[in-house]
Amino acid sequence: MPTVLITGANRGLGLEFARQYAAEGWRVHAVCRDPGAAADLRAVAGEIRVHALDVADFAAIDAFAARLGSEPLDVLLLNAGQTHRPSGLGQVDYQRWADIMRVNTMAPVRMVERLVENVAAGAQKKIVAITSRLGSIHYTDRREESFKNRGGYFPYRTSKAALNMAMKIVAAELEPRGIVAVAVCPGWVRTDMGGPQAVLTPPQSIAMVRGFIARLAPGDSGGFFSHEGQRYPW
Repeated sequence: MPTVLITGANRGLGLEFARQYAAEGWRVHAVCRDPGAAADLRAVAGEIRVHALDVADFAAIDAFAARLGSEPLDVLLLNAGQTHRPSGLGQVDYQRWADIMRVNTMAPVRMVERLVENVAAGAQKKIVAITSRLGSIHYTDRREESFKNRGGYFPYRTSKAALNMAMKIVAAELEPRGIVAVAVCPGWVRTDMGGPQAVLTPPQSIAMVRGFIARLAPGDSGGFFSHEGQRYPW
């Protein structure tokens, strides 16, 4: 039975990842801050284990990894993330920026450090960080000029750009061990973070992302991809 570990699994994209992987017969380790408040996650049918973990607490990550032990992980799915209101120059909350960098950029690296042996023991050996095209410094889709040139979102955009670089470094360091590591944007999805105007539903987005994860090959490692598997510019 293949095994996936998903952070931020209590709602939105993480919850949909848990549902779809469990429905496909995977063993799912679903991580969230407060399992007691995650009724939808606890209702997911299948081989699913719900764990309490605040990824902003690095000591808690260490303790969680110790509890997980040597269980192999086929896919480590780094989904937990935070956003912030669209603040531009003169409106930046620097403490909030630091908090978002800790969750969106530093915590995924800490998870990789502590769980790399579990991934190395898995059959598929894949690490996937959920990022955003808002982290692309040179987004080139001419159909979305307003998106490409829009300012603001300092905390979120810089955290995702940094996450993309972090995953590229992870990929380079783990290549000798046969581990594939990528950053994937799920698209604009109708979640609490994406808002009601988004073009994709969670089932649509996650089905495509899961299909891409299944197709991942060593040559993809270190890349930044769309939910459809197309490469994004850095």
